[in-house]
Parts: sequence; C-alpha cells; structure tokens
Amino acid sequence: MAIEIERKFLVTSDRWREQADAGQHLAQGYLIGAREASVRVRIEGERANLNIKSATLGIHRQEYEYPIPLADAREMLDTLCEKPVIEKTRYHVEHAGHTWEVDVFEGENAGLVVAEIELASESETFEQPDWLGEEVSADPRYYNVSLVKHPYKAWW
Repeated sequence: MAIEIERKFLVTSDRWREQADAGQHLAQGYLIGAREASVRVRIEGERANLNIKSATLGIHRQEYEYPIPLADAREMLDTLCEKPVIEKTRYHVEHAGHTWEVDVFEGENAGLVVAEIELASESETFEQPDWLGEEVSADPRYYNVSLVKHPYKAWW
C-alpha cells in the first residue's frame, strides 16, 4: 500500500523565494467527490497523472498515482472535473535536509500560499524555516479537493 505522510503549513513571508527553484505551473481537477477517496487529474508541465488519495484528515493517507496521456488529462479537466480547476505554481525549496513544496495558488484561490513537507514517518523531526506559519494539516479547508467547492476568495 502506498502511504503519504505530509504536513501542511501556511507561509508568512516571501523569504522562501530566495532558495526556490523556478517553479512549475500545475492545473488539477477532481473527477468525483467520493466519501472514501478523491480522484484527481493533474497536469504538470508536459506530464499528466491520475491520483487517488484516501479522504482521511491528517498527515497520514493512502496515495496512488499513475501517469496518463496529456491529451486525455486536458480533456478530463475541461469536460469531467468539477470547477473551478485548481491552478497554482509549485516551487521546491531545500531547507535543512528536506525538500519543501510551496504552492502559490491562482484564480479563485489567489492569495493562498501553502508549504508542504513529505516525511518518512509521522514521528520524523524536521527544522521549520523562518517563513513558515501555522500548521493546517488537520484543517480540511486547505485540502485542494475542498478548495474546488469552497475557494479561498470566498472565505472572506
């Protein structure tokens, strides 16, 4: 079984940009809103994947990911996925032996910036960069599948 152990934090400043890579634009949509799992289509540059994640809250979830043809992914995003499609730019930032993924959201979720770290175990320790804010791993509002139905711009 594939397991994802990931912690998610808000970002408090742009200092992370000093160490970030060039970033990659992502477009992703959700095919079904099943109670047990989310099914996501993602285009990342010239690659596309189908991703299935268990719908459990917290830092420990089942995750499966499979490559699919880019043309199929584009068609699914246009015709089958719930709207709005999530658009963001993902940056990678190396810090104290870990790689952080910083997502800068666009469109209906513009203004939201979230940093995620994948860990080998739930008890793994890591150094938090000074640009990291509140942990939101257990807050369902910050899950991408939730941002489709309740975009960040609508929170205010």
